[in-house]
Amino acid sequence: MASCRANRRDFLKRTGLAAGGFYYLPAHVLGGRNRASANEKLNIAGIGVGGMGFHNITQMETENIVALCDVDQAHAGRAFERYPNAARYSDYRTMLDKQKDIDAVMIGTPDHTHACIALAAMQAGKHVYCQKPLTHDIREARLLARVARRTGVVTQMGNQFNSSDGIRQVCEWLWDGAIGPVREVDAWCTLKYTPFGHAGWSTLLGERPTETPPVPATLDWDTWIGPAPMRPYHPTYHPARWRAWWDFGCGMMGDRGVHTLDSAFWALKLKAPSSIELVRKEGGNDEIHPDIAVVRFQFPARGDMPPVTINWYSGTEAPRPEGLEPGARMGDSEGGMILKGEKGMIMHGVYAGEVWIAPESRAKEYTPPAPSLPRVGMSHEQRWIQCCKTGEQPSSNFGYSGPLTEFVLLGNIAIRLGGVIEWDADDLRAKGRPEADEWIHRPRRKGWALDD
Repeated sequence: MASCRANRRDFLKRTGLAAGGFYYLPAHVLGGRNRASANEKLNIAGIGVGGMGFHNITQMETENIVALCDVDQAHAGRAFERYPNAARYSDYRTMLDKQKDIDAVMIGTPDHTHACIALAAMQAGKHVYCQKPLTHDIREARLLARVARRTGVVTQMGNQFNSSDGIRQVCEWLWDGAIGPVREVDAWCTLKYTPFGHAGWSTLLGERPTETPPVPATLDWDTWIGPAPMRPYHPTYHPARWRAWWDFGCGMMGDRGVHTLDSAFWALKLKAPSSIELVRKEGGNDEIHPDIAVVRFQFPARGDMPPVTINWYSGTEAPRPEGLEPGARMGDSEGGMILKGEKGMIMHGVYAGEVWIAPESRAKEYTPPAPSLPRVGMSHEQRWIQCCKTGEQPSSNFGYSGPLTEFVLLGNIAIRLGGVIEWDADDLRAKGRPEADEWIHRPRRKGWALDD
């Protein structure tokens, strides 16, 4: 059985949690209860509630928020204030061991810790909502999908527009023949630096800092590092900018790519690419993701769908396609996606919210079919909650989001290594490129191994 072997006993001694420490458990949750039925509220725990996880947990307030876990008690302060009756923890292992009334968990931690936490939760029989990208490496994505299938828990990755009407329209229109066969897709995200540290990373951050400021008293740095190689604390990593660093985050491919490429992955019925190529890279180094990267994926034919090339542009705009009228919109202010067919194009922005057909002449002559895919009609989080009660699986369950995550993480391997990666999906191997192995399965710090 898969597990994450972290030495919990040593952890408890080191942090003082066994004697109290950050651990806080209100008496009213100690009694325990059975899993919620369809007519009862779920008992939900949030793990990583200082950033996007805070937003996710607020979307789950129809249920009982019974526990909150964060390695940074100060960063999680607003969540603790909003849910004063929830038990408080700084380590998910302690929480899962001690609190037996939890039905489901939300994971909003940095990318490099997703797999360990999700595995532990699934093995404990908890339903799991995990922020995107699902994992930090490809083997982890394959493992989580397999364990989710084996345990039968309800899972959902946090790519929220997978629950939108728009992504379903892309599928329905394409499958209806709206633009004919598709042989090329362009997708891009042009975001520059924001307070969360998007493109412009290498210019902004440079190299690994040499300063070693003291670790804040409210932060358990060792647990924050988790399976990554240990390094001294520095505020350039936490909070927020961790996504820029190879050891912790998946860059723009994992941040926006998993959103923007989702519709193409679903509509084109993609599985694994046959090859991935780095076309262009600017900035970045062995520590930090690049400012600009262009990656080309080749996918073989699938049934009656022809082979397709997918071009991903990070930190820069895709070229304006032929046949698009001057002045006509192309994506949105942050980026977009273009499915290029023989009879026209299907487009949307970074997220598949609003979807449209171009050029205008094709849009006017095409009559969309009646909806054939069920509409969700609620938030991504609420759909997961609904499925936890009914036993269904939502559309971005780990059986779907695992392969989607593999897809985008292969782009990162090409960015990191350069050249062409010939991909053997069955053996999880880059043909003739053994240097890719450590990126397919990242080395893990002692005590944080994943066993299957």
